[in-house]
Amino acid sequence: MKWKNRPHGAETPYIPAGPFKIRLPFIHYRFEWPDYVQGLLMCAVDLGAITLLTDHLGMPFEVALAVVILNGLLYLLHHLLGDPVIPGWVTPAIPLIVLFVKQFPEGPDRVYALIAFQLTLGILSIILGVTGLASKVVSLVPDAIKSGIILGAGIGAVVSIFEEGGKFELFPYTITICIGFAFYLIFSKHFERLKQKNKFWALLGNLGILPAILLAVVVAPLVGEAKWPDIQWGFSKPDFATLWAEYTVFGLGFPAFSFFVKAIPAVLATYLVVFGDVLKTKALLSESDVVRTDEKVDYNPNRAHLIFGGRNILMSMIGPDITMCGPMWAAMQVVVIERFKKGKKAMHSFFGGAGSFRWGTNTGLFLLPIVSLVQPILGVALSLTLLVQGYVSVRIGVMQARSQRDLGIAGVVGAILVVKGATLAFAAGILLCILLYGKDFLRGENDRIFTHHSNEETEYKEKEAI
Repeated sequence: MKWKNRPHGAETPYIPAGPFKIRLPFIHYRFEWPDYVQGLLMCAVDLGAITLLTDHLGMPFEVALAVVILNGLLYLLHHLLGDPVIPGWVTPAIPLIVLFVKQFPEGPDRVYALIAFQLTLGILSIILGVTGLASKVVSLVPDAIKSGIILGAGIGAVVSIFEEGGKFELFPYTITICIGFAFYLIFSKHFERLKQKNKFWALLGNLGILPAILLAVVVAPLVGEAKWPDIQWGFSKPDFATLWAEYTVFGLGFPAFSFFVKAIPAVLATYLVVFGDVLKTKALLSESDVVRTDEKVDYNPNRAHLIFGGRNILMSMIGPDITMCGPMWAAMQVVVIERFKKGKKAMHSFFGGAGSFRWGTNTGLFLLPIVSLVQPILGVALSLTLLVQGYVSVRIGVMQARSQRDLGIAGVVGAILVVKGATLAFAAGILLCILLYGKDFLRGENDRIFTHHSNEETEYKEKEAI
């Protein structure tokens, strides 16, 4: 059955394939050109991962671009296999991953560590997806430790920009101006009122961090912190040959078992973030169910685990990536859902909007004019991403605590995480929970100091606001 023939209240047509529901563009969903064009522009955010790969793995630009393109192609798997999301990075966990890989000397050992990390995360996700044990595993982690991990990730993101040798030393004026602009667009109460009054401001706000990145293209050359972009025409030239020869198991061989053992604590910390995104995906989609009764959107967390787990396993083999393969890009998920709510004429199916957006980002990665436009300020783009994420993670991390004792434990766990990594952070958190809560160390306490301030809707919309 083609997309035009969908009965009212039914799912968009698909080809059943076990736990998956295959949907192809133009056949099973209408191609949505507005979302495709927006994807062309938003690929600039995906390109920010290049800086992480060049800085921490020593990859040449063209090799890092190859990793970004491979990751981008795998983004398509979600909507093609029935997962109604716009996937993205595991952004809040990037500081955790950077801390982990920096424990190893740059070169083959660091690449081995990243491969082991991403492969372990992928295997864990698939196991939890197949067994349906994801929520049970996360429930075993005390709130104080969850709070500390998220809080530490947020602080680590900010520290990574302002530490000695960080990006702020290279772009002090550009980062200051552009992060102020980004915070105003994303978090300001004043701008929130403007968005409600004017469609232009609403559109600008829905673009997340992209306007701040485009501002950096102009500001950085004006203040002498980067060159004006040398716009080139044609297609980008990713270097897949060097990637596979020098940065994957095909050229380096398989990592030793010791790398996997060392990765386990950091992988568990990262999975806490991943599971939070899964919960937020379900909550965001439930908002649209009330408005769009004409289409049933089926979100299955177990299927999502299989897809992003499989992406991480595959990327660990063909293009290990510090950003990892996450279940959702929350900012763009919100943008597409808001357009979906406007009705069938605006967006016939959510899969059409999500799929068209990711087809657009993939097209943009191959267009040299777009890549060359943002290349001089990719360090700024990454800095803006991490600073916004740092703000959100600190807020959510604090609100995860359920008592004053929880928050005290979280502060210690977060600080150790930033300085020493996930292994010691988990150990300190477990010890403190046992010492402070005794037999109730898993349950903790709730003195309602923080819980009455919680605003879940704000959390959903702020999470990964990039």
